[in-house]
Amino acid sequence: MLINCVVYAEGRVVAEPELAGLSQALDAHPGFVWVALRDPTDAELDLLQQQLDLPPLAVEDARKGQQRPKLEEYGDMLFAAMHLLELGPEAEVQVGEVHVFVGLRFVVSVRHRSRQGFLGVRERAEREPELLRLGPGYVFYALLDAVVDRYFPLMDLVDAELERVEETMFLPGQDRQAVVQSLFAQKQRLATLRHAVAPLLAVATKLHGGRVPGLCKSLQDYFRDVDDHLVRIQAGIDAARETILAATQVNLTLVNIDESLVTKRLAAWAAIFAASTALAGIWGMNFEKMPELKWEWGYPLALSTIALVCCGLYWRFKRLRWL
Repeated sequence: MLINCVVYAEGRVVAEPELAGLSQALDAHPGFVWVALRDPTDAELDLLQQQLDLPPLAVEDARKGQQRPKLEEYGDMLFAAMHLLELGPEAEVQVGEVHVFVGLRFVVSVRHRSRQGFLGVRERAEREPELLRLGPGYVFYALLDAVVDRYFPLMDLVDAELERVEETMFLPGQDRQAVVQSLFAQKQRLATLRHAVAPLLAVATKLHGGRVPGLCKSLQDYFRDVDDHLVRIQAGIDAARETILAATQVNLTLVNIDESLVTKRLAAWAAIFAASTALAGIWGMNFEKMPELKWEWGYPLALSTIALVCCGLYWRFKRLRWL
């Protein structure tokens, strides 16, 4: 589905042609065209390929989707694939994609399986025509920067959840299984985020310093800023993974401690009942010549002895913190 198709010259909108008239619009106006598609049909991609002379292999990648974040050069043209991450209705991370074709006179963004649009990016760029004058390379930077900035809320969500787990982990009566489930959910989010960030970090590194594609040479400072953002996110991912590992180990240790406490309690109560059972068993033996059987205070004395022994054991185990 076509979202926008706008021709810019000197940073201003000069035409809004249909896809079928792109080549004529570019012949009639200077500047470049910015096309945005969402879940396009094969017919729309074929028409774009015909109008803008897009590389067949790149168009095939954009048609199929399911691409790893990457940057490819086709002569004077660039093709980039990026992951779009957003939270679903049940707080699961949903992965979409945006594929960007960048040429000397065009920028085409093809979005798949994502509700996240780039209208805000377009509006911001149109409010700053001096930046749009920098050409398609700046639009590519703006799209890349918008994709990367949307990773930060997900990273903040993981950090907040890990802080909550750390704060509640040592509370008495904490559900250890719920803690493990929460840690595993954050680990899955981090894995999804890492699969999006790590390859994109390699992409951003190619766009500043050293051999840089011609479309991006005048914008290296902008792409260096994106690279810095990605490095920050990557560092946050590494730190969060270490936190999850440490929290998992601590939670396992707490489980072992809880099990040890339960074992001690059971052993203490077993010892108390064993002592009372042993004493009751001695006085309950069926021998004819047992002096205690004829005592007037024999029964109260037996009960008192059993109670005294049980209370002594209870006091001892209490001091040992077994009870």
